[in-house]
Amino acid sequence: MDNSKMLAGATCLLFLLLLITKAQGVKRFDVKKYGAKADGKTDDSEAIKSAWKDACESKLASTVVIGKGKYMVGPLKFKGPCKNPITIQVHGNIKAPVDIERFVSQDGWIVFKNINGLQVLGSGSFDGQGSIHWSKTNCVKKGKCSSLPSNIRFTKLSNTKIQDITSLNSKLYHMTVLNCNNITLENVVINAPEKSLNTDGIHIGRSNEVKIIGAKIKTGDECVSIGEGSQQVAIEKVHCGPGHGISIGSLGRYHDEQPVNGVKVKNCTLTNTSNGLRIKTWPASPTGIASNLHFEDIIMDNVSNPVHIDQQYCPYNKCQAKIPSRVKIHSVSFKNIRGTSATKLAVKLNCSKGMPCQNVSIGNINLKYSVNGKQQGKSTSECVNVKPRIIGKMVPPGCAKSA
Repeated sequence: MDNSKMLAGATCLLFLLLLITKAQGVKRFDVKKYGAKADGKTDDSEAIKSAWKDACESKLASTVVIGKGKYMVGPLKFKGPCKNPITIQVHGNIKAPVDIERFVSQDGWIVFKNINGLQVLGSGSFDGQGSIHWSKTNCVKKGKCSSLPSNIRFTKLSNTKIQDITSLNSKLYHMTVLNCNNITLENVVINAPEKSLNTDGIHIGRSNEVKIIGAKIKTGDECVSIGEGSQQVAIEKVHCGPGHGISIGSLGRYHDEQPVNGVKVKNCTLTNTSNGLRIKTWPASPTGIASNLHFEDIIMDNVSNPVHIDQQYCPYNKCQAKIPSRVKIHSVSFKNIRGTSATKLAVKLNCSKGMPCQNVSIGNINLKYSVNGKQQGKSTSECVNVKPRIIGKMVPPGCAKSA
């Protein structure tokens, strides 16, 4: 084909795409046309806010475009409700201020709130620049985590998709999903060093119909943490490590916590994590419920505490450890879990004396005790205040110690 025919073909294709876009009624708002410099020095917050405001008020479905470049952005809220569905395409590198004083009374650096039909897509990244704060504070121990912002906070969203974006070096949690309904996070990337304190990858609370698919998470705390009020959560094909594993809880720290129900973790891989699959509740807790929790088809590679129910969770000894937890755990399964445990006690189900776990099944487990690739002997299991149903083969043998 000669060059003139190729050019004509490309022109026709471009024209066709423009016609399709017009027919679909999607209006584009490029932040650079609103004055964003993307030079890594200028604060581009106002330009992005202006583009969002116009897009949110658009009579057509709209797209906000954050193109390639480096954007310095202070605390930024994308707030609805909007008149029509809205997409944000992120292709640039968005950086947070290092100065923590910029975040006084802020619950997050980038906040999406009260929107129906939101999509956040693209190859771009959100860099929280949190490293200076990890060495200065352990906010969980001091009880002042509210002074630090999450990287990205999704609040009161419905029918939302977050895809392909990257969160880097958050000052606190990377992504929080709170009071949302029908939200999917697909192929997101989360990256912070193992030493980064309290940087949970994705935290979910009081949300319904949450899907996390294909995430790659390296961080200094839980890869995924599921808090109170979480309902119908599906976690699939997540690669976790380093980090503290995938956890339900901790639960029972506060009064009036809502039930956790319907969590399924499937086809995930955990590598070099300090914990694997955990359900954790505080002792001396108010009443609560966690039910229909299922973990299956999981690969563990050098994972400490691969399978763990811990109803005496008590970090920093800030609790009344002798008083049993009153969170009721029931209808739980662990199956088809294989790989290596970095600790001898590979399976530990430590349930509450005051409210023993009910309807727990475990089976087709093959976890070998290995350190630095060398097998150290036989792995073991322990069950306290629970009598699980054993299905299929068990390595280690099912609940060698029970109470």
